[in-house]
Amino acid sequence: MAEHPAAAGGGRGGDVSLQDILIGRIDGAQRTKSGSNMIRVFISSTFTDMSSERKALLEKAYPEVLALCRSVGLVFEVVDLRWGIRSDSSGDHEACEIFLQEIKSCQRISVGPAFIALLGNRYGHRTLPRLIPEKQFEVLLSKLSKNPEGVKQLNKWFLKDNNAVPPTYVLQPITTHFPHYSDLRPESGPQRDKNLVSWRVTETQVLQLLRSAATDAEAAGDITAEQKQHFFTSVTVQEFEQGLWKDSNESPALLFVRDIPHQRVRNGPKRLAKYMDLTAEGLLDAEAQGLLAGLKSRLNATQQKILNLHCVELSKGSIDPKRKEHAQYLDSVCEQFVSQMKARIGAVVDSLEVGRRRRIWGNIEEERAEISDRVVEEVVRHASMSTKLCRDLYGREGLLGKLCCAMWESTNVHHSPLVVHGDTGMGKTALLCKLAQEMRSVLEAGAPVVIRLLSDRHPQRPDIDHVLRSVCLQICLACGLAPPSPLTANTHLELLRFFRNILAEVSQQGNTLLIILDALDQLSDQHHAYKFHWMPADLPPNVHLVVSMDTNSEAFANMRLKLKGLGSFFEVERLSRDEGKQIMESYLLASQRTLSPEQSNAVLQSFEQTGCPLHLTLILSAAKRWTSFTLLTASHLGPNTQEMMSQLFLMLEEKHGKELVGGALGYITLAREGLLEAELRDIMSLDDDIISEVYRYSLPPSPSLIRLPPFLWARLRRDLEDQLEERWTGGVATIAFNNRHLCEAVSARYLTPQRRGRSLRILAEYFLGRWSGKLKPVALPGLSLLLSDRKVPPMPLWFAPGLANVRKLQELPHHLLHAGLWDELRQEVIGSAEWLYCKSRVCGVSSVIQDLDQCSQYMDCTDTRLVRDTLVLIKPSLDVLDGHMDTFLFYTELLARLCSLATPFPSVIGQLCSQCEERLLMCPEPIFIPKCSFLQQPGGALQHTLAGLQGGVLCMDVSVEAGLLVAGSDDGMVAVWSLADQRLVHLLLGHTGAVLFVKVADSASHCFSLAADGSLRRWSLMDGQQLLCIQEVVPVDSTPSSVHLHLSEQLICVYTRTQVKVWKELDGAELLLSSSSDDDGSVVLGVLGASVVRLCDSGLVRISHPVNETPTVETRLENSHRRLTPVKSVVLPKRGKVFVVSKEGFLYQISRTGSQTAVKFPLVPSLLSVTEDEKILIAGSERTLSLFNIDSDSVDGFLDLQHDDSVLSSCVSSDCRLLVSGAADQLIRIWSVTTGALLDTLCGSDSPVTSVVLYHGFVVSASTAAASVHLWSLKYDTRHKPTARIPAGCAHVAVTTDADLVFYVRQQSQTELISWNNNTGSLSERLAVSAEVCCLELAQHKRLLLCGLTTGTVLIYPLALPQETLCIPPPESLSRVLCLAVSSKEKHMAVAYEDSVCLFEITARDSFPTVEGPLEGFPLSLLHAPLSSMALLSDRRLLYGTSCGEVKFHDFRDGSSSDLEPHRSRITCVTVSNCETHALVGSEDAIQRLWRLSPLVLDYTMEYKGFFFEGVLCAAFSDSDQFVFTGSQDRTVKVWDVATGNLLHVQYVYSPVVRMVTCRNGFVALSQQGSVIREVFRCPDHVSPDYNPLRNVKAQYRVTSREKTNRVGQQSPGSDYNPAQFNLNLMGMLRAKPSSTCLLL
Repeated sequence: MAEHPAAAGGGRGGDVSLQDILIGRIDGAQRTKSGSNMIRVFISSTFTDMSSERKALLEKAYPEVLALCRSVGLVFEVVDLRWGIRSDSSGDHEACEIFLQEIKSCQRISVGPAFIALLGNRYGHRTLPRLIPEKQFEVLLSKLSKNPEGVKQLNKWFLKDNNAVPPTYVLQPITTHFPHYSDLRPESGPQRDKNLVSWRVTETQVLQLLRSAATDAEAAGDITAEQKQHFFTSVTVQEFEQGLWKDSNESPALLFVRDIPHQRVRNGPKRLAKYMDLTAEGLLDAEAQGLLAGLKSRLNATQQKILNLHCVELSKGSIDPKRKEHAQYLDSVCEQFVSQMKARIGAVVDSLEVGRRRRIWGNIEEERAEISDRVVEEVVRHASMSTKLCRDLYGREGLLGKLCCAMWESTNVHHSPLVVHGDTGMGKTALLCKLAQEMRSVLEAGAPVVIRLLSDRHPQRPDIDHVLRSVCLQICLACGLAPPSPLTANTHLELLRFFRNILAEVSQQGNTLLIILDALDQLSDQHHAYKFHWMPADLPPNVHLVVSMDTNSEAFANMRLKLKGLGSFFEVERLSRDEGKQIMESYLLASQRTLSPEQSNAVLQSFEQTGCPLHLTLILSAAKRWTSFTLLTASHLGPNTQEMMSQLFLMLEEKHGKELVGGALGYITLAREGLLEAELRDIMSLDDDIISEVYRYSLPPSPSLIRLPPFLWARLRRDLEDQLEERWTGGVATIAFNNRHLCEAVSARYLTPQRRGRSLRILAEYFLGRWSGKLKPVALPGLSLLLSDRKVPPMPLWFAPGLANVRKLQELPHHLLHAGLWDELRQEVIGSAEWLYCKSRVCGVSSVIQDLDQCSQYMDCTDTRLVRDTLVLIKPSLDVLDGHMDTFLFYTELLARLCSLATPFPSVIGQLCSQCEERLLMCPEPIFIPKCSFLQQPGGALQHTLAGLQGGVLCMDVSVEAGLLVAGSDDGMVAVWSLADQRLVHLLLGHTGAVLFVKVADSASHCFSLAADGSLRRWSLMDGQQLLCIQEVVPVDSTPSSVHLHLSEQLICVYTRTQVKVWKELDGAELLLSSSSDDDGSVVLGVLGASVVRLCDSGLVRISHPVNETPTVETRLENSHRRLTPVKSVVLPKRGKVFVVSKEGFLYQISRTGSQTAVKFPLVPSLLSVTEDEKILIAGSERTLSLFNIDSDSVDGFLDLQHDDSVLSSCVSSDCRLLVSGAADQLIRIWSVTTGALLDTLCGSDSPVTSVVLYHGFVVSASTAAASVHLWSLKYDTRHKPTARIPAGCAHVAVTTDADLVFYVRQQSQTELISWNNNTGSLSERLAVSAEVCCLELAQHKRLLLCGLTTGTVLIYPLALPQETLCIPPPESLSRVLCLAVSSKEKHMAVAYEDSVCLFEITARDSFPTVEGPLEGFPLSLLHAPLSSMALLSDRRLLYGTSCGEVKFHDFRDGSSSDLEPHRSRITCVTVSNCETHALVGSEDAIQRLWRLSPLVLDYTMEYKGFFFEGVLCAAFSDSDQFVFTGSQDRTVKVWDVATGNLLHVQYVYSPVVRMVTCRNGFVALSQQGSVIREVFRCPDHVSPDYNPLRNVKAQYRVTSREKTNRVGQQSPGSDYNPAQFNLNLMGMLRAKPSSTCLLL
């Protein structure tokens, strides 16, 4: 197993510099490792006399220490190998070695105490040594020369092993001569008893012979006293030597000594057999007691600091916990153990925190580790594994030479990656590790060598994003380049761009870089990584990429398609016998073993059958255990890898039991991230089949407490040491198989469907904590059903506040899912807001999404998919924050997206929303609680958003056969997506102008793109390479509607209104035609095959055939005696016709033969197209889309489909049953062509829909105003269809305080006001206006909508009777209305014109509202800046601001006016509190001011500086006037305390809030995106002084109070003020705190 230091420093080892690590120049001796976060203690005592103490510690002390360790981020493990067994009955004499090996393991791993000694009145069993060196044994034999019987006895039990280096005498297993010694079957009882007695006698005799000989040898000076003492020392004392006296600088130990009063000892030694050393005759063993006394004296002299001495009288020869004094003694031991462990653990934690920045596993409160720390941990892990794997590589010199030569030859040119492939187990990984080692010595000193072994965490498959992110970070840090931002690093497409750019940048710097990625076939299928779209096929100079994969994998097949040349592929072939011999000799030398010639030959003969290094490794793992006297017939060498694994399993089963072996190996295989050894022991203790096998022939020590004896696992692990590895993550070591092929073999042999399901259920129950503190039933052989405590620890989600249970997060979802415990999965994981937050914060939101993806594959659960999609929507925010999202912010995001889905999906979504709301209500800090879904919600028809472009999408085309979508954007990029898996296949770069037209060729192997830079390009859709480029095809800066591309008969035809150009499609080199219509003023209507159809102003149609030189056909259109203006034309190639619609209202059908007809056409279309079968003509004009049946000579209209806004795009399904239309209102409508019924409306585009295409039950939509393409399903669950909202980016909006109605004007130029029902998500009413609208205002209580027009007119709509419109006529100057204001009691209203401001009275006559006035007014001078915002008080005072930043107060009562402190930019918001005591004035800059109105004084100046533009757009006071809410340009809503001016809370809402009104306990607002936001604000009475409202944003703010104006005003306006500590009780100080995270996008 891999080694790990107990308390390594802060990630820097020895003299290895950080730069050495980053460039990969470290080896096994210089490994850098993070420190351990584990406390693992070995409990040392004799088998029987301290059993009561060990049981008390297990029941009382260990759980308390475990809880303490968990609370400080440590893992606590106890290794008590004597628990549950009375003696070592295995008979293989390995117990002592196992005990000592475990102590060393604890000392190596534990960062704190590692050894606990319990000593009573037994010296302990003094066993025969299993191994005696050859020379020493022969010396001992020589001293027994006068005792031939003794020599014979020794030679009978000790055989010489010449395979050991140096040779050693080995004690034979007891069963060699006493075969029934370990036979526990009842029928073998008499023979076993006889063998037990015989062995006891034999052991005493042999031990006496050795002691006698050793005494003589020491006297003669042949051996040392220490060598002699080895035959007299008990196993317990050997443990004490290792744990207490060796390496005394190691972690401190604990020592507990129990004495029995001497007078009681003398009274009855036989009664104390369990607690004293007795001879075979039942007498007190005086020699052992003397040795014990010496041991205690030594402990008293050397271990006084850790000694805990107890004097206890036994009761009837035992410790009875029911006796008061014994219970007190056991309690005292437990208390001392707990208190001393706590002290030592506390000291360890303190020293770690002082000595280095300790990373606590699962801690969400600490700052995220530095990038370099995270990278170093991963780099070191892979580099260390690499060093270990390449150490014994032989026989690959030729292949290594070829690889090095290929890299050297391609260094200075562009080249392909190199691919190493071979069969399973052929040593590809070792070869690449050796290549990395060799290249480090060849390349210049600073050249980075980046290696990643992708199968290092099997059975988990790494995702490509993690691999690329890790590689990019290492390269950036090694080469001094800027690392990717968190958003880039966590966004797949951005990460791919960054990866390619970083390779190019390294190359441009002239640096050499080698990247080695092993086992690409082990990548997860996320983003379809095995198709290698992420891997550049063309590498820049000096950059080398070497990858490996299995020849028989799908990945290799895809790689062959990606890389054409065979020169990039290198096969790893089988090894020869001589190479195998080299490996064997090296392996045995390192193991201090050798083999006899016959054994060596047998090994090599078996290996020769495969030539596979993995096969040879398995053989050698078995062979190193052979002694020189092992018979070849017992060696069982398998002819291949699978057989060798089977032989290994058989050997283990025979030695340890099939259930124990199958269970242990199965659990290790099933664990996602490996298992802690303590976890594995706990889990096997819960497995009734294992427990039944263990206690098949003997009873457990206590029927009420049944566990697996830890010694059984320790024995098994010793035999698996070559197959297991330690995996360190976060300072915690788990165990797992070091070879994925072993996992596969274990699965095939042990994990049958029934066994797998049962094991997964046990794993799930363990990580649920189901049996912690509970009794679990078990049926043992010969006993009735027992209820027993298995002593498994509790499994909470949080070990302490802010400290998560990482192991539960890693393992539980997988096991619940695959065990079929889906109700628990929904309850504990999917439907738990706390779980979702905890795992997102600790493991990353991507891991939660992967869990839910896996659940969706097995569970048909809509709720799961909705929760998964919600996290996908939240992910960008988490990425920007680098995962550091605040708990309550996370709950707010969930609630604001899922609120509307709680009713249709109550079991999971409803539960989630309830949990979020409950937690938000308990929040100890100011918080918003969403009352509706105002953020983008999951579900609905929108399935995928295809990203990759950076500009608006101008054109797109779909290849149905190939399932490809090609789209061109206005930034010159062409993107190709696979619609089957929504993967970006290619990003085609080359155009320097907007892409106007794209077309997939009929073969679907290539596509064409035509751009505003005038070029036409042909691209391969197989590899994304440019095949052809023709310049000056169309005029530069052409528009999409003016150019057309036509492909036919191997011809490429491009035409505009004035010119036609034709090329041969095969090579594109020969220009067949280039004609212009500038001379005769004709217009190109279309191209039919090779015929060009033109129309002259006079109505003359010319049909020319320039390619085949057929005579031109001319014909004159009917009704063309006047000037004819063509508006739109469409080509019908199947009918051989061109349809032309003229501005004069005619539709002309022109055939290629010259025949033509003309019919009246009812509209002038902005959109004209035909269906695929050319039976239906589709024409769009403004809000109407009309459909016409196409007959031979006429068209008959049969449907007029009315829209709420201009129709921009449409398409019809291939069967002509469905029509899809896109409109300027950002909606996609699905219509029935048969009935004209509106079947569905799809909302969520957020921009005008300018392109739509139907594809296999999906709608593909795009917009010239958006960089993404949307994929919508026509078959979706309408229960989670999002409610439609008003269009994004409306010019003017207003909302009622109950949020039922929204009023908007979509565009500034529109003369229509729309009423929108927010409850139903539908248009309620259209209100026509006579001119453009300038502003909207609502009188909330009187339910009046006020509308100011450019003509100076003010229209007033009563909401109850909107058609009964009131009108305030314009002033004599006819100046436009700038803004409107209504007083809080709604008795008056003010109208600001360009040249004056007037006051009107709102009254009622006969219960109908009327407006009187103007009552008062004041003029505005020509030099006065236009009013931009104003508020009217009930006492007729008007507070207003101008576009130049002036703020004024005008009193209509006396005509007085006063100037207030001006702003530096346009006033955007003037809001008065409900009681009219305060007013907030905000502007486009970062400043807002809070004024007290009576008397008129400035209370606070609030200055907020964020990452984005800071301007305030709107504001509203709370109903109590205690708080003021503001909506800002930076897409946040903020809350300020009116009394103190303090900032209380900031919430990011993804879109600027443009309108805000007060509602009960909160506000209703409208975002620029069109969403209605309804939230309640909750502020506790007492807020912690440490509360920081900016912890989730990167911003700073300060509040200047009236009293502090002078002091703060002295600060230089250009200075960058320091954020001060936030305190709700202080005013007038700099109150911004530095944020720990970045502002959300």
